[in-house]
Amino acid sequence: MVYATADGSRAERLRVGMVGGGRNAFIGAVHRLAMRLDDQIALVAGALSSDPENAMASAAEIGLPANRSYTDYREMARAEAARPDGIEAVVIVTPNHLHAPVATAFLEAGIDVICDKPLSTTLAEAEALVALTRERRRKFVVTLNNTGYAMVRQAREMVASGELGRLVAIHASYIQDWLTQPIDAEGQKQAEWRTDPARAGQSAVLADIGVHAFNLACFVSGREAEAVAADLFTAVPGRRLDDNAHVLVRWSGGARGTILASQTSPGHYNDLSVRIYGDKAGLEWNGVRPEELRFSPYGEESRTLMRGGHGSFGESRRVSRMPAAHPEGYIEAFANFYRDAAEIIRAHRRGGAVDPARTSLVPDVEDGARGVKFVAAAVASQSAGGVWTPALL
Repeated sequence: MVYATADGSRAERLRVGMVGGGRNAFIGAVHRLAMRLDDQIALVAGALSSDPENAMASAAEIGLPANRSYTDYREMARAEAARPDGIEAVVIVTPNHLHAPVATAFLEAGIDVICDKPLSTTLAEAEALVALTRERRRKFVVTLNNTGYAMVRQAREMVASGELGRLVAIHASYIQDWLTQPIDAEGQKQAEWRTDPARAGQSAVLADIGVHAFNLACFVSGREAEAVAADLFTAVPGRRLDDNAHVLVRWSGGARGTILASQTSPGHYNDLSVRIYGDKAGLEWNGVRPEELRFSPYGEESRTLMRGGHGSFGESRRVSRMPAAHPEGYIEAFANFYRDAAEIIRAHRRGGAVDPARTSLVPDVEDGARGVKFVAAAVASQSAGGVWTPALL
């Protein structure tokens, strides 16, 4: 089965604007590619840069009209809320410290939010966003996009159906090498802001990639972290924030496990994985081979399930875009996320029913806040010498 949908008319597409993501930005173009893949979303406005010249040039490059290119997100929120054809949702792809103020401005204008991770740089901001989202009755999704991979969703179904039995251990890791050298001190743009406490928050490695590993563990296992004991450290001398984190986790339901994150591990370009073990079976998924899921029943030979192929079912088949066993891509997983987010927001804004099963697959503001709490608890544990620290909101 190979498909990419394009079954919505232009009038039915979700109208969105983007804040951040201008020329030379890292992630904005990825969001734009993903939202176009199923033709369910129309990008019609943007505040793509705080620099007026760059904002206009960026808008022109991607085809936004000049009168809907803004240099200030507050102005954009006010203007788009007043238009009869204004945006229905905003996509926030700025550095971390701007997530909360930008999201707040659009929520207050009655506009739904799609925000990059982490939700915010402080727990107080995260809790305020949860409260404001509820108060304004808006939809708020967080692009913890690895939940869009087909075999990640199959793993979730297998755990929920009891195939692993009672969960004993839950581990997730995200290991990279791009900060092995002090490129932040040399002025590399992405490294420089991600290691700046004023823009990245309390932790660099956890806010950047640790929250992905943490959310993946929660999403697949269906469990929450009750307490953490953390060791955060900086491998590169002089770096302002941590670049490695080893976190022990006590999960709800009695399981134990770890969240590991490193950005200074040579040989690991972008290595995200989750491993879950129960008293009946275990499973493992790795983003290096995302089309595969390894399933190991106790006392039997392990077998590899292939996306769209033998052993796949349910959500993994619905979101499989490529023929069985063909390599799966980051953009496709991101697009699965966007397709579901568009369906949820569109139904909500038009007063229709939102399928709870679909909603549960898309991380929301509370999932985002849970990730911020995880980071805050890990930092607090580290500051106290690695003691166990509560991690529930």
